[in-house]
Amino acid sequence: MKRLTWIAALVLVCAAPSAFAAPLEAYGKLPSIENAKISSDGKTLAVVVTNGEARNIVIESAVDQKVLATINTGNQKVRSVQWADADHLMVTKTTYAHIPDMSRKGEFALGVVYNIRTHKQYPILGNGDARSNVIFGAPTIRVIKGRTYAFLGGISYGWEGLYTLYKMDIDTGSTDVAEEPVRYVNDWLVDAGGATVARSLFDPDTGQWRLEVKQPGKGWRQVKKVIGNKIERPEMLGFGQSELSVLVGAQEGDDYVEHEVALGGDDWGPATKIGDRSEIFDRLSEELIGWSSLVGDQLRYHFVAPADQAAWEQVQKLFPDQQVRLESMSADRRQFVVLADSRTLGPAFCVVDLDAKTAHWLGPQYQLTPDDIAPVQPVAYNAQDGTPLTGYLTLPRGKAAKDLPLIMFPHGGPAARDEPFFDWWAQAMASRGYAVLQVNYRGSDGFGWKFMSAGFGQWGLKMQTDLSDGVRHLAAEGVIDPKRVCIVGASYGGYAALAGATLDTGVYRCAVSIAGPADLRRMVEVDSMAGADTTVRYWTRFMGSRTAGDQHLVDISPVAHASAVTIPVLLIHGKDDTVVPFEQSQLMSDALRSAGKPVSFVVLQSEDHWLSRGATRLQMLQATMDFLEKYNPPN
Repeated sequence: MKRLTWIAALVLVCAAPSAFAAPLEAYGKLPSIENAKISSDGKTLAVVVTNGEARNIVIESAVDQKVLATINTGNQKVRSVQWADADHLMVTKTTYAHIPDMSRKGEFALGVVYNIRTHKQYPILGNGDARSNVIFGAPTIRVIKGRTYAFLGGISYGWEGLYTLYKMDIDTGSTDVAEEPVRYVNDWLVDAGGATVARSLFDPDTGQWRLEVKQPGKGWRQVKKVIGNKIERPEMLGFGQSELSVLVGAQEGDDYVEHEVALGGDDWGPATKIGDRSEIFDRLSEELIGWSSLVGDQLRYHFVAPADQAAWEQVQKLFPDQQVRLESMSADRRQFVVLADSRTLGPAFCVVDLDAKTAHWLGPQYQLTPDDIAPVQPVAYNAQDGTPLTGYLTLPRGKAAKDLPLIMFPHGGPAARDEPFFDWWAQAMASRGYAVLQVNYRGSDGFGWKFMSAGFGQWGLKMQTDLSDGVRHLAAEGVIDPKRVCIVGASYGGYAALAGATLDTGVYRCAVSIAGPADLRRMVEVDSMAGADTTVRYWTRFMGSRTAGDQHLVDISPVAHASAVTIPVLLIHGKDDTVVPFEQSQLMSDALRSAGKPVSFVVLQSEDHWLSRGATRLQMLQATMDFLEKYNPPN
């Protein structure tokens, strides 16, 4: 098994330790490779490569690495690439725009099909008058009588906009309605012959969810109805291990479970507890073939078929002591694209061909050496009330783990989690001499329903003290200096940063909020006025209020406590943010200035909630580090 030359060259470069870490640009720029997909036949690769602000899609042979074509997408935000067949590549991009029936602008997905042989392209859903060109969900690919079709969700317009299933000829772009739109339908399942065999419906007003199957010549028949939960509704995941059944995931009590539903049955089968795992479906049939999950701090894959499991274990053996993510594989599961995350070299894409017994590197995501990557170790401690908490501590290279300056770096979500993988943001801060603590506070996902639901109503309260308890834990261990601690976060993490300056004072000497909610009642009211009822229910439950106008939302809003701030605050926000409105940081800035408090405000032009553009992502990182080094010097 051979390794490509870049890895050998990198080892040679790193033989002598460097005196300084890499420049911030090495961490803050867009990853050099953002996406890599192999075709079903295992012969061709599509790789999304960035160069500064520009993204290009490079098509190359998986056999001899010869470049076959290059697609210049400019500064468009490419979100995914998907092979429809050996000749056609489907590319999904998002844009900040307004579409009919939407009361405000949003981030919407658009698609393009490229023929890599003729170099021609056409827009997906772009040739009809009664439909939007916005795509909802990932396309389903089916080969019917030798022709390739994509089935995909969109919006059709009649007396109202309705979610509609379309069938598109991948070669010509000709598009027809595959299923007439019905109110409340939110998903379909299409079999190998192109027939729609199952659909799910959800009424957000009543919380009623239904699963229906289609009987040839008899129409739709209800198999299951669930009433009551307006937030954690069941979801149709895909076929079971054959097209004779459908898998449905559902939250039931304290467990996330799967039910298998026979297409000819009258009810779903018994619940199978699956925990926090992610299913893997065959790319052509959508039949279940395996799943992945974090076991402790290790990413594990399990495949249903013994031959597939053996193939994956062969792949993993090539990357000892590394976290290996499956990015893409051929239809026969003999060629794989993986993202290998090395603790000393960072993440890099590799192509493995088990039949040819070869492997070659596509390249690293970041141009870093071992001297630029700080060590990460797991952390465990108990909160004040005894709740067990875990997280990850990144330690600066070349410094003893004693009396270090600390950056508390809570994740967003809040129903998300930090994982034991390379984190460009944490690594950038550690490279400047800081220890960085990432806590999976109560309310985080990935630790079971009880742990997540323990965060309901705890914004600004126990979710916040879970963080400061982490500071106190590290201080008691002698690892950090409790007088040199700042808090930095984005999205919910940005809220936590502002709450650390207003609600849980005395812990931090400065705070940086990137796209953080500041006026919770205002944010919920905006979603309510936009008709986003499910979103409002989610926020009010997590925030601990009953209605959008609840006084509790004011009580836990940083903007209402600006006068309590005694530390410098930096606000950073993208103008095109569709998740946390830009006005949230404007309101916080105005409140702090009115209270005579130290505040700086950096506006990221044409940037979204996810820091998708290279220039503004680096602008954010540079502004953050300048602020931290001014108010919490690392030396």
